[in-house]
Amino acid sequence: MFDAVVAPGDTHIERQFAFTEADFRRVRALIHARAGISLGEHKREMVYSRLSRRLRSLRLTDFDSYLSPLEARPDAPEWEAFVNALTTNLTAFFREPHHFPVLAEYVAKLNRPVNVWCSAASTGEEPYTIAITLLEALGRHAASSRVLATDIDTQVLERARAGVYPAERVAKMEPARLQRFFLKGRGRQSGMVRVRPEVAELITFEPLNLLHERWELDKPFDVVFCRNVMIYFDKPTQAQILQRLARWTVKGGLLFAGHSENFTYVTQDFQLRGQTVYERV
Repeated sequence: MFDAVVAPGDTHIERQFAFTEADFRRVRALIHARAGISLGEHKREMVYSRLSRRLRSLRLTDFDSYLSPLEARPDAPEWEAFVNALTTNLTAFFREPHHFPVLAEYVAKLNRPVNVWCSAASTGEEPYTIAITLLEALGRHAASSRVLATDIDTQVLERARAGVYPAERVAKMEPARLQRFFLKGRGRQSGMVRVRPEVAELITFEPLNLLHERWELDKPFDVVFCRNVMIYFDKPTQAQILQRLARWTVKGGLLFAGHSENFTYVTQDFQLRGQTVYERV
């Protein structure tokens, strides 16, 4: 059986909850103020789909009952679930692979322990890839290096800390690298892999909102990964965050951006060095 195709502009879609233009504007305002995320008109159905799950979970009957407490209480416990629901997490091991030879070459030339910040850790594939690259490139200095992995989404951070993944997530990895850095699951964990302790020990996972006025950081970083994050922010927010990133990046340090991000006209603190790789000037 086939259902009728619904045109993109058709608003006559049967829904469990009424979701008005005013509701959508309220959601957009709340997530922008809280996390800096700019939701376009094309995200309307995504917003309804994800937040309607929260309404069902909380046994609410309309969006006003859900949004009003958030507007009234900046400390409402539901804020965490609200942000988690509207955060997109797309990641993979060695995603955008051209970045990691650049990282390896840079840290090898430093020939000392390094401090790296992965500012959008998601479910952990990116910070674990960074740690693997450090272990391969730094030799004896790797064990004293540190990777801070942060994300605004607390749920994905819990999965990242576990370091356990379906085996197909690493199926394309070189066999030698896979054997060196992962453990194969057996019994109930069959079909899964876990990152080895020497990889996990390099990484600290912490929640962090890039829009917060104060970042709880210890010292500047040699390398910052901020990939596929800025695309969710408007230009003023991008400029503000890049200015703050510059203060936490050592001179000559590297900033890695996502494949569709261009900071050249947003900041003068970073100079393009290679394909979506910037240097702190």
